[in-house]
Amino acid sequence: MFDYLIVGAGLFGATCARELTDAGKTCLVIDKRPHIAGNVYTEQIERIHVHKYGAHIFHTNNKQVWDYVQRFATFNRFTNSPVADYHGELYSLPFNMYTFNKMWGVVMPEEAAAKIEKQRKAAGITEPKNLEEQAISLVGTDIYEKLIKGYTQKQWGRPCNELPAFIIKRLPVRLTFDNNYFNALYQGIPIGGYTKMVANMLDGIGVQLGVDYLADKAKWDGMAEKVIFTGPIDAYFNYCLGNLEYRSVRFETEVLNKPNFQGNAAVNYTDAETPWTRIIEHKWFEFGKDENGNDLPKTVISREFSSEWKPGDEPYYPVNDEKNSNLYQAYKALAEKKPKVIFGGRLGEYKYYDMDQVIAAALKKVNELV
Repeated sequence: MFDYLIVGAGLFGATCARELTDAGKTCLVIDKRPHIAGNVYTEQIERIHVHKYGAHIFHTNNKQVWDYVQRFATFNRFTNSPVADYHGELYSLPFNMYTFNKMWGVVMPEEAAAKIEKQRKAAGITEPKNLEEQAISLVGTDIYEKLIKGYTQKQWGRPCNELPAFIIKRLPVRLTFDNNYFNALYQGIPIGGYTKMVANMLDGIGVQLGVDYLADKAKWDGMAEKVIFTGPIDAYFNYCLGNLEYRSVRFETEVLNKPNFQGNAAVNYTDAETPWTRIIEHKWFEFGKDENGNDLPKTVISREFSSEWKPGDEPYYPVNDEKNSNLYQAYKALAEKKPKVIFGGRLGEYKYYDMDQVIAAALKKVNELV
């Protein structure tokens, strides 16, 4: 018997396992995948740490979380400065004075602000009711049409005027030349990759991989006093109330026999015609060098294609509209009748979490448990 069975070896599960073990509890971690680290898993290809399930850049203003992850990895100084490609025109992301200068030829911040205000007024928007209106009120019609509309509709598979405004409210818009997308106090990529970091978190803790907990729930439940479940909450209840909806992502990863493909870690393709949403060139997360500081003669790129989720696909982004939020609340009510089981993480709580938020939530949960 273990004190805790932890289903899922991602950041939520690994943090819980580490903290509970350090508090004197016995833990067993299982995962249906053949590897640890969940969606932050990085695999080494041509000495490059490839983010298999999409780019993950650690950023936080939470000093407790930053100090915590420093126990398990040394982070480099990577700053996220993506580029937008609209039919071969390149623009700076986040939207800043470089973007406004390229779009309109303006030089001074007040010129950019006046241009945005003029376009917002021309659109007649006072209280934004959807993503399209929110975007135009933030950056004007030109930038919305070129750099937001096509990308967002590819990503979510819905017209922008059918998406809620809150999705884009956190979009950085700056009347400065600051290219730091997140602008967080602490930011970087773990040297050696995320898999190495999670392996350090799970050091000395029993882990079994390739195990489908839901296929033999009774057996696994019988092995522990409590269960921490980080998988999809609707899957736990065998979709008895229906499927929660997600957006999924498909990746086409390619090794190129050249040292440099696009010169940046992330390039977003914002037109509607290009089928992928962005291309990640993984080596630039670590400045084009391996762990020993050597230049890398090849490069690895991943094209990302957004798609509607269906059972069997990997769920990535919860669709937090009213219908799905109500369905989640119904599942949450079922979960509350399972006192032995703790539901946590992005899938267990049907909530979009940044990495630092996942870790903070896990630390809070363990604090409540012990």
